Amino acid sequence: MAHDVPIGSSQISLAQLNERSREIFRQIVESYLTTGEPLGSRNLSRLITTPLSPASVRNVMADLEQLGLIYAPHTSAGRLPTELGLRFFVDALMQVGDLNESERRQIESQVAGAGKSVESVLTEASGLLSGLTHAAGVVLTAKSNVRLKNIEFVRLEPERALVVLVGEDGQVENRVVNLPIGLPTSALVEAGNFLNARIRGKTLAEARTELEHARAAAQAELDQLTQKVIDDGLASWSGGAERQLIVRGQAHLLEDLRVLEDLERVRHLFDDLESRRDVIDLLGRAERAEGVRIFIGSENKLFSMSGSSTIIAPYHDRAGRIVGVIGVIGPTRLNYARVIPMVDYTSKVVSRLLGG
Repeated sequence: MAHDVPIGSSQISLAQLNERSREIFRQIVESYLTTGEPLGSRNLSRLITTPLSPASVRNVMADLEQLGLIYAPHTSAGRLPTELGLRFFVDALMQVGDLNESERRQIESQVAGAGKSVESVLTEASGLLSGLTHAAGVVLTAKSNVRLKNIEFVRLEPERALVVLVGEDGQVENRVVNLPIGLPTSALVEAGNFLNARIRGKTLAEARTELEHARAAAQAELDQLTQKVIDDGLASWSGGAERQLIVRGQAHLLEDLRVLEDLERVRHLFDDLESRRDVIDLLGRAERAEGVRIFIGSENKLFSMSGSSTIIAPYHDRAGRIVGVIGVIGPTRLNYARVIPMVDYTSKVVSRLLGG
């Protein structure tokens, strides 16, 4: 099925390229993905299966350039695909590969061997993807997805207390909450006991739902001040908007740099990755859709300077809800056909492990 890809203000479909144009365009793209170098008409004429003179190849290249699919980086140089050309190739021409049994086993055993904590699974998965793809592995997750072990209130001052929340994976985090005037210390103990009887093994979102259902019974069981402590204590943890970004393998981005422009591009990408909020916003866009998402170059404003590509897929919790995304960030000449199935399968393995 031919895909339509927007080129400027118009649409281009696969049907607009004859067999000869498709082969030449494919050779230019595949050469770029392999070497990063422009491909000239003389070398092209040797690579293609249809016998064509360099002059005839140049005519086809001129047509492809007119369509906005390729460009010449320097005068009298060969041609490289544009970002729109890469998008057209990925959507309309590329044959996505599949992982072999050995690669599937490697991903499963390495990620499963990371331990039981959510963070260790995600860190291992992002590091694994980085190693397999020679790009930076990234994970975006909500801190509130940690399953709770227990909660404790520790009085600091007459009207302030520390809330200590311990996750099943061993993570410990603290928040300070304000206390109602005149609250006895026994009410803090009672609030802790009430919560611990109901939150163990649940995420924050699940715990809040559980407590809302128990609210009517709780009113008979607890006085108003204790109930306020419970509400305030859990509310301080229920943001859900708190996002954790894990990046592994940035050093891979420094491999295989050929020219000064490459170094400048990677410097820009490092700067982009430092602006974690923007990266979080970008990755968060993938949470609204199933399957692998691909952002190429300036298709996202964040990476417009560094000319980078992002290949990401969502992963799920035990209830089947999307709770984060995992993938890679690297140069636009990523091996898309190989990276896409790796990201897709890793996201499925992570979902299976986190789903228990």
